[in-house]
Amino acid sequence: MLSTVTPDIDDIVSVVIEFLAELQEKTAAEVRDALEDGGAELPVDSLLIVEVLTRTEERYSIAIPADRQSAQATRSVQAFARAVQEAVIEGQQP
Repeated sequence: MLSTVTPDIDDIVSVVIEFLAELQEKTAAEVRDALEDGGAELPVDSLLIVEVLTRTEERYSIAIPADRQSAQATRSVQAFARAVQEAVIEGQQP
């Protein structure tokens, strides 16, 4: 059964940061601090985002389309979180 609760952006950001921390063998706090140093959007290394994308799709039972808009969304954690939230909302629609 699909959840009808839409995660908020902060929750998704936290999940993405947890995944990044696991992949980098760092704490979530270390990863968050490093990302925050890059700016409010939390820019992220594009090599890691592919693995994070896969894990996030599994976590939220969604599929992020492989299009230009999605590619742009992977440039920062905040933008990616918004794309994930949109995909969750679209998946909840009949």
